[in-house]
Amino acid sequence: MFINKKNFLKGVAKYSLEGPFDHCVIDNFFNKDIALKLEKEFPSFNSEAWHVYDNAIEVKKTCNNWNAFPPLTYQVFNFLNSQEFTSLLSRSLFDKKELFSDIGLNGGGWHIHKKGGKLNPHLDYSLHPKSGLQRKLNIIIYLNSKWKENWGGHLGFWANDSNKKPGEIKKKFIPKFNRAILFDTTQNSWHGLPEPVNCPINEYRKSLAVYYLCVPSKKAAKRGKALFAPTLNQQKDKSVLKLIKERATVSSANKVYRN
Repeated sequence: MFINKKNFLKGVAKYSLEGPFDHCVIDNFFNKDIALKLEKEFPSFNSEAWHVYDNAIEVKKTCNNWNAFPPLTYQVFNFLNSQEFTSLLSRSLFDKKELFSDIGLNGGGWHIHKKGGKLNPHLDYSLHPKSGLQRKLNIIIYLNSKWKENWGGHLGFWANDSNKKPGEIKKKFIPKFNRAILFDTTQNSWHGLPEPVNCPINEYRKSLAVYYLCVPSKKAAKRGKALFAPTLNQQKDKSVLKLIKERATVSSANKVYRN
């Protein structure tokens, strides 16, 4: 009812064919009328619904409050977290691994970036703070129908270097309208925005994000918060390095990254 299943199956068939970690791109993910209605339901940038991240490593706004979602958005998030869809993902991507939804949308939901928005390369949290399950898969769907490539906002994928830090950037994906990107988060999956967003002041990079979990492997990292890396010009900035350390620590993260 919501997604274009033909496009979905075509996209996921390419999931593990390229690096730097398993991923796939699905264009025209939602049926077109659904995507357009979801874009219209997106809140304004100045809405009181948003949680604000405004610091040296991430400038964005997010909302994972189900009570704030309008009717269609609510239904779509419900579908993306349903047994029907998680089972479809499991069957399509993994032989035996079962996926579980995160109905609380921890870190997910609506995301929005304005001009100057940024997101340093990072690894997502590994173990969910409530369930203890391992984060396995991200799906991000873009909902900005007027977006132009020269506005930037590309999602970047970095290789993992020998020091377990982001190495060379390997992929950049324009946030094309109704494009879904799925990627594994357990493979040293460094991702973020290679450059600050450069859209006009009255345009915004908009996306939906849902994350899927699995039973932790024996080698699962114990990371409870995202681990960021400094950009090239931040590598000797002590204040940024301190921020990254505090941002990655469960007990201090909320004090440093969110307004």
